[in-house]
Amino acid sequence: MRVLTGIQASGKLHIGNYFGAMKPMVELQEEHELFTFIANYHSLTTSKDAETLRQNTIEAAVDYLSVGIDPQKTTFWVQSHVPEVLELYWILSKFTPMGLLERAHSYKDKVAKGIPASHALFSYPVLMAADILLYDVEKVPVGKDQIQHVEMTRDIAIKFNNEYGDLFTLPEHMVAEDVATIPGIDGQKMSKSYGNAIDLFMDEKPLQKRCNKIVSSSTPLGEPLEWENCNIYNLSALFLDEAQKKELQERYRSGKEGYGHFKKYLKELIWEELAEAREKRAYYLDHMDEVNDILAMGAKKAKAIADAKMEQVRAAIGL
Repeated sequence: MRVLTGIQASGKLHIGNYFGAMKPMVELQEEHELFTFIANYHSLTTSKDAETLRQNTIEAAVDYLSVGIDPQKTTFWVQSHVPEVLELYWILSKFTPMGLLERAHSYKDKVAKGIPASHALFSYPVLMAADILLYDVEKVPVGKDQIQHVEMTRDIAIKFNNEYGDLFTLPEHMVAEDVATIPGIDGQKMSKSYGNAIDLFMDEKPLQKRCNKIVSSSTPLGEPLEWENCNIYNLSALFLDEAQKKELQERYRSGKEGYGHFKKYLKELIWEELAEAREKRAYYLDHMDEVNDILAMGAKKAKAIADAKMEQVRAAIGL
């Protein structure tokens, strides 16, 4: 089965990216034909300067490789290295009703959070559709907030196929319900845009300081704590199996520990989980030529598929 996913190069990757996309990708590449890319075109909706975008893009590549993306199993590239996606984006615009885009929840939410309204942000779902349809993808792993975008991709593809024949595969979304929405330090969805993220590769002391900022209730030390709806617990649970979750719940109920103890415990879970990834990351940062070679190889593989699909599309519509 062909699976595709991508992540914006708009800042340091965080725990939400890791559990919501990166770790599932590492697992998916063992069983499926995985395509994954760094979405630097999408990142232009929030990028402030060229050098930052370039740096964020290469850092994202290093981080992906560090957590286990295998370029021998996964087609891994930078979105802009296969510019055919922009040609398809424009063509698909013809098959995208304005009303469809106006109903996009993500656009409304981002504007409400202060991200400047622009055509790029508004038409983000069309570019996402091009990302997916260009490669005849069958499954798209997404968070709950992105399900609508995959459904919009299907709507666009159906309109095209109805007019020009079945050129595009209709994708389906994949959502891991237990990690569909990762909470940030304020309890909202963890996002770079919201400033509430815990970065993946922080040094140990800054990581502890970040965990200390997680919003919790004012229950005093010595009283039982509620683990339900606790941001600290919800983040810790991502790292635990069922038996470990029950043990943590008992610790909450015992009243012997306060939120400060659990924030320290969360930091230790994060630090241990990413120990091997930190070692790999140090290696890749010292071997950037190898990283660039991996991205070039992935772009070559992706472009071969994109070129073939665009030949079909151009022939169908008369270009």
